[in-house]
Amino acid sequence: MVADERHGAAMALTANLNRDVKARPEPFVPDDFIPWRDAGQAAEEEPILLEDDVAQADLVRAMVFGLPPKEDMA
Repeated sequence: MVADERHGAAMALTANLNRDVKARPEPFVPDDFIPWRDAGQAAEEEPILLEDDVAQADLVRAMVFGLPPKEDMA
């Protein structure tokens, strides 16, 4: 997901630098270049809150960094 966001931002920047303002007055946004996501989806989603702090941290690691849960170090 993070890589898609970065790629979408880079593509929007490139498209806006080469955009004909008369033909398309509104600027491109990263969502225009992330085909699997509907426009405005991120703003409409409710946060996922878990009771277990470790499970919440594992979820954040997986969603943001694509990393598996940490092994129990105890």
